Amino acid sequence: MKKIVIFASGSGTNAQRITEFFKNRDDAQVVQILSNKNTAKVLDRANKLKISAFSFNRTAFYDTTQVLDLIKQTQPDLIVLAGFLWLFPQNIIEAYSGKIINIHPALLPDYGGKGMYGERVHKAVVEAGEKESGITIHQVTAEYDKGAILFQAKTQLEEGETAESLAAKIHELEYEHFPSVIAEFLKKQ
Repeated sequence: MKKIVIFASGSGTNAQRITEFFKNRDDAQVVQILSNKNTAKVLDRANKLKISAFSFNRTAFYDTTQVLDLIKQTQPDLIVLAGFLWLFPQNIIEAYSGKIINIHPALLPDYGGKGMYGERVHKAVVEAGEKESGITIHQVTAEYDKGAILFQAKTQLEEGETAESLAAKIHELEYEHFPSVIAEFLKKQ
């Protein structure tokens, strides 16, 4: 049984979807959810899903090995960033090289990088007059959104598309594809 640790900063809808997807499978399961916000709704979702959950601060993440030590206790086969907004520290990237993936709400390499998350991405895509957007699932490196692309799915922008309506389309793509891409990635390990 392969183990997945999820990092999330917000409401945790993707974390919940991933956890539920693997709940009754015998190949992998989510064993822990970690957040950089002690008020994040993802922690409540983890509690309801009966998944171990912890929050941490900047010092624990960047200046000590506390978060790395916490991860090592669970011995995960994969770390999944599902709406996690901080740049991952080098010590965790080195310890889990090739075993950390992220989802981005646009078609990388466009609309990626520091500060490009959530509504900011959708607003930029709409304002640029793009005809399509989508999701990118990629490996995590020491730079925002620069890791090898594992998967992309697209959606068309309609006339009159807003950042909010595009966000809804992107969430549907995330829910549809992220869990199965994780399963395929684990299968190849």
